[in-house]
Amino acid sequence: MSDHRPRRSVLYMPSSNEKALDKAKTIPADALIFDLEDAVAPDSKIAARDNAVAAARSGAYGNREVTIRCNGLDTPWGSDDLAAAARSGAAAVVIPKIDSVRALDAVASGLDAAGAPSSMSIWAMVETPTAILDVRSIAAHPRVSVLVMGTNDLAKELRATQVRGRAPLFPHLANALLAAREAGKAILDGVFNDVKDLDSFRDECAQGAQMGFDGKTLIHPTQVEVANEVWAPTEADVEYARRVISAFDEAIAEGRGVITVDGRMIENLHVDNARRTLATQAAIEALSAG
Repeated sequence: MSDHRPRRSVLYMPSSNEKALDKAKTIPADALIFDLEDAVAPDSKIAARDNAVAAARSGAYGNREVTIRCNGLDTPWGSDDLAAAARSGAAAVVIPKIDSVRALDAVASGLDAAGAPSSMSIWAMVETPTAILDVRSIAAHPRVSVLVMGTNDLAKELRATQVRGRAPLFPHLANALLAAREAGKAILDGVFNDVKDLDSFRDECAQGAQMGFDGKTLIHPTQVEVANEVWAPTEADVEYARRVISAFDEAIAEGRGVITVDGRMIENLHVDNARRTLATQAAIEALSAG
């Protein structure tokens, strides 16, 4: 992760549902997205906005990263959502269907005009063909800290069938991941729709983790535990990382050029991976402690 902040599990919560926002205080997700968009009916948009802002201001969510998903600026609610979120204390605004740097500039200008702190970043949702084709410049935008894959909308726009293994979407996921890594930004995998099929959900989490995603967006609290487990280093991972770093430090001190651990040659890239593993584990422990 770019800053080692855990984002293994990022849970959408419908902001029109006050009970859901209250329940979120006890759900061990790494981050929360208070949703004003897809999960909220048009006649509930204003109430949802007020609820989300109050929740973000409350400080009741511990060390979890709190964000607000606004409606797009091309909707009747987008500008007011952005202005309210700017003063909410949320860490970021999540903006749907971002497909250009110009759109990001408009969001950034709206945040600044509403008095948002410079630390408030944009999580840009990548969910259209245009976004995929322009994802490199989207990821490089200075106000963007996280890319969020909107796999449902992307599949719809592509007329792709959503199948187990996600073969129709795989090239586009990989392209977005490549852009995020080039820009040094975090990137979150898209949602899994069948909340009752936790076995298939685990498989998709494992695929996302193997590809290199930093975590997964979730639509139900039952998915949190699996995502947290899949994206966390295991005890064996941590123990091996410590041995790699210890062997490297010892070899440097002794002036040895060849380093092996468990019979495998160790190079600088392995040491970097080991340090990332330990930093990630430390960040997860710090989050859990809060």
